[in-house]
Amino acid sequence: MTSRIDPALPAGVSETGAERAAPAFLTVGEAGDARSIAHLLTARGETSLLWLGGYGSDMHGAKAERLDATAGALDLTFCRFDYSGHGSSSGAFEDGTITRWTDEAEAVADRLPGRQVILAGSSMGAWIALRLAQRRRARGLGQSLSGLLLLAPAPDFTKRLVEPKLREDQRRDLETLGFCTEPSPYGPEPTIYTRALIEDGRRNLVMDGLIETGCPVHIIQGMADADVPYRHALDLVSCLPSEGVVLTLVRDGDHRLSRPTDLDRMDAALRGLVEGAR
Repeated sequence: MTSRIDPALPAGVSETGAERAAPAFLTVGEAGDARSIAHLLTARGETSLLWLGGYGSDMHGAKAERLDATAGALDLTFCRFDYSGHGSSSGAFEDGTITRWTDEAEAVADRLPGRQVILAGSSMGAWIALRLAQRRRARGLGQSLSGLLLLAPAPDFTKRLVEPKLREDQRRDLETLGFCTEPSPYGPEPTIYTRALIEDGRRNLVMDGLIETGCPVHIIQGMADADVPYRHALDLVSCLPSEGVVLTLVRDGDHRLSRPTDLDRMDAALRGLVEGAR
């Protein structure tokens, strides 16, 4: 895998009308598989916070914006990016897999300044965070991880949450078309699941044994989450070491966890991880 920094594209405009900073672009992959990964990096202190978004989300959501502000208050370097097929990054969403998106996260993480990294992942981003933690430990970089902040975590979601609910017509579409769809509660466009995503997901399962993160973990999970049942978070906790793991259950919390109270709770969890690492 190779990568390079490309010139930034023109700045965009946020939903509030404010001008966004222009992202830089990191090329990941070679030849026909190369894709330009849009990312924003604000360099501050020695510890970096890397945001890993969810399936189909871009890097400008409410949680990412709040973490950027909190990182500034805590003197943390903050980095966020769009997976290929998401937001400002190149590539087709339908080409995405857990391996592909983890490769991109790893390429971005490898270019963070400073010695320590905190990974913050939402939904699928929590799966990417756990895979990235495993990869860093395998490379002898485990000591560089200061903490994991996992919001509505959905590790192994293709096997545990998607496959068991597939209807016969969806299974047939996966086999014949290579993808299936289902209505999305978040917009008019349907959610797409590809055969490649599901098959690759089986090669990236993390909840089939002990997940050695080597760092503190704080999980925040809504009990009213219609996409990822809170029992999935309980199952995840059982796969983590017995020490240094905190699970916060929000009785009325949904999957997005983007209400002001949810963001305050996320803020406090991050501050706790930072304080524990100092």
